[in-house]
Amino acid sequence: MNVKELEGKRIAVLLSGGVDSAVVVYELARLGLKPDCFYIKIGPEEEEQWDCTSEEDMEMATAVAHKYGCTLEVIDCHREYWDEVTRYTMEKVKAGLTPNPDVMCNRLIKFGAFHEKRGHDYDLIATGHYAQTELDEKGRKWLTTSPDPVKDQTDFLAQIYDWQLKKALFPIGHYVKDEVRTIAEREHLVNAKRKDSQGICFLGKINYNDYIRRYLGEQPGDVIELETGRCIGQHKGLWFHTIGQRKGMGFGGGPWFVVKKDVEKNVLYVSHGYDPETAYKQDFDICDFHYLTPLTESEALPHHVTIKIRHTPGYLPATLEKTGKGFSIHAEAPIHGVAPGQFCVVYDERHHRCFGSAEICL
Repeated sequence: MNVKELEGKRIAVLLSGGVDSAVVVYELARLGLKPDCFYIKIGPEEEEQWDCTSEEDMEMATAVAHKYGCTLEVIDCHREYWDEVTRYTMEKVKAGLTPNPDVMCNRLIKFGAFHEKRGHDYDLIATGHYAQTELDEKGRKWLTTSPDPVKDQTDFLAQIYDWQLKKALFPIGHYVKDEVRTIAEREHLVNAKRKDSQGICFLGKINYNDYIRRYLGEQPGDVIELETGRCIGQHKGLWFHTIGQRKGMGFGGGPWFVVKKDVEKNVLYVSHGYDPETAYKQDFDICDFHYLTPLTESEALPHHVTIKIRHTPGYLPATLEKTGKGFSIHAEAPIHGVAPGQFCVVYDERHHRCFGSAEICL
């Protein structure tokens, strides 16, 4: 982070109440900058029904902004979240797909709805994401990975638009988590020892199945063993299950893995065993590739890449084959739990530069 490049820039910081965004404010303050801080208020749809940590988040954010003499403004994106991100999530699960609300939250809310309300007044929007950026010889901005493989969040940013990436600033992206904690403790930040949030962005302690049940209800159907055609029980709704799922199935004689969904017949197909072959795929298609940084006509994605299909520390070697709708992915080794609707995030062979992502479409 070059202070000369930031001088004279209007910088907004999205403060969540967590330690990461708090250290973002410190990083900017130590460079002599005084950004404006914003807390995006979303929380649960009906606060009397859902347990949420938003009040504590707000207190933490207020304390951090005050410590560095920054203003803090609350931006209400409640309706936008529940309209846009929830609609996306429910449409996908109803179609038998596996959505990622966190990915779309970054595009639609943190760099979307916030930008429409206040972010457009700023040159840069700083967040506590574990990600980095770099400029190439043409002056184009690219999303690059964090040195912390466990915390790297480039996969959650792989659907933002190129104009959003141009305005994004990740002041802690060059750190690993332990370094961020050390800075927070050294600087006596109020949330230095606060635990990282878990689960879906902005849902607090809401259970994901309760979240889905609230909108889609239940729709019982048969659970069939793929290999034998034997009915082993009933499910309460295909949307409560994901491809590759093993835990929480509730059927005797397991373990069982979810391997397929038939939405039209409302049938859930499972395979028996601890590591069934049907739980893996090595070749699959991705549709409508979203480029984080647009390529010129003479450029193309490399043949040899690395990929992620879920938020894990590892990057999986693969090759790309161009198709009419996108690309075919040919992984070096079989991948567990490949599910339609998931985002496949594509990186260079060194898993340094993130090119973008696309939905898996089996």
